[in-house]
Amino acid sequence: MINKVDNEAETAPISDLDRDEGYMMLALEQAELAERLGEVPVGAVVVSDGVVIGRGHNRMIADEDPTAHAEVVALRQAAQALKNYRVVPATLYVTLEPCAMCAGAMVHARLQTLVFGANEPRAGAVCSQQHFFESAYLNHHVVTRGGILAAASSARLKAFFKAKRRAPPEA
Repeated sequence: MINKVDNEAETAPISDLDRDEGYMMLALEQAELAERLGEVPVGAVVVSDGVVIGRGHNRMIADEDPTAHAEVVALRQAAQALKNYRVVPATLYVTLEPCAMCAGAMVHARLQTLVFGANEPRAGAVCSQQHFFESAYLNHHVVTRGGILAAASSARLKAFFKAKRRAPPEA
């Protein structure tokens, strides 16, 4: 006989916060990969129907490409996986509030939801410097949730820049 309480525990739905934190952990793993390359440690994953379809981390220096932000790299991979430039339905998880370029890419991709970690007070286009997704002229609006594992995301960035400031200048 199956214990009803145990059965409920096995089938209990995961909370939205638990789900978001789990995917943000994957984005933080991507940020670590960026840091190993000497890039600013920002990572992103794109999820559709519970499956990761795109992963990315900052690669601007490695790829000599100013558009190789974590979000754009992950969106490109997701679009290729779906064989469609429209990445729907999908959620992008990124460790840092996106810039205007990345926010624009999300609109063009028709991304459903953006979940980000730390705010970006200097160039954040979601809530810090701009409210890009609230622009009336857009033909698509992305739902956003911020602050997911923000402390971990912020700590990684602060440690990276602190080490950069202490490092001797490159020749």
